[in-house]
Amino acid sequence: MGDPQPAAEPASRAGRNLPAAIASGVALGIVVVLSLFFVKWLFIVVVIGTMLVAVYEVINAFAHNGIRVARTPAYAATLAVPALAYVWGPVALIAATGVAILAAMIWRIRRGYEGYVRDVTASVFTIVYLPFMAGFLAMTLAADNGPQRVVVFILLTISNDIGGYAAGVLFGKHPIAPQISPKKSWEGLVGSLLLQGVVGALCWVFLFDAPWWQGVIAGLVMTVTATAGDFAESAIKRDLGVKDMGTFLPGHGGMMDRFDSLIPNAFTSWALFTLFLGSGTG
Repeated sequence: MGDPQPAAEPASRAGRNLPAAIASGVALGIVVVLSLFFVKWLFIVVVIGTMLVAVYEVINAFAHNGIRVARTPAYAATLAVPALAYVWGPVALIAATGVAILAAMIWRIRRGYEGYVRDVTASVFTIVYLPFMAGFLAMTLAADNGPQRVVVFILLTISNDIGGYAAGVLFGKHPIAPQISPKKSWEGLVGSLLLQGVVGALCWVFLFDAPWWQGVIAGLVMTVTATAGDFAESAIKRDLGVKDMGTFLPGHGGMMDRFDSLIPNAFTSWALFTLFLGSGTG
């Protein structure tokens, strides 16, 4: 008999340290609720702080492969774009993002032409993927019932994880894309669709006093985009050769590892809220 092996870190079948993941998720939830319902604009500060960490993680992941993101324009965009979108809406969001992209292109010129296209492409990706998408969440909050909309956005996205996790652990046998994310199964996707449809219907009826079927549609659509965000994040990490984007959140990895499904749903939820409920500002 060999020497006893050290105890492994407790992990679930989905590959997470579940107690740590739950604890960090609850802590994040408390911060979000307090900022949403006590000082509305403070939520934008939370969003910006979160995105700054996420941008830092993405920049480091690219640097791991010799890709140099234009840091200053990326960080400046993260500070400015969500705040301007919250105050002035879609036009400010587009204009500020455009300025940030131009700034990144100009900023990179000082390093010469070698790797210019590669670095600028990564810089534009970082700006669009993080602060630009966060701008849609800021516009969601700007509505008169913005806190309720943000809560529904979070509930629906969390429901995607819960439904997919539960159904995947209990019934998952058929991976959707095993080369990218082998633990995500078609059975898990069905669980996400079912739970998000129910949660969406309940949210629309009890929080918005709107038709239940709109909530079902929102839940189903956001399942697709949340799942796509999960796969996109997994593909990015595999392509860059990193296991986790960071270590900021116990049980989850980095900010990007936790918010992979929230990022695309920031835009999707804003679009669905606007379609079904209107802009909400008057």
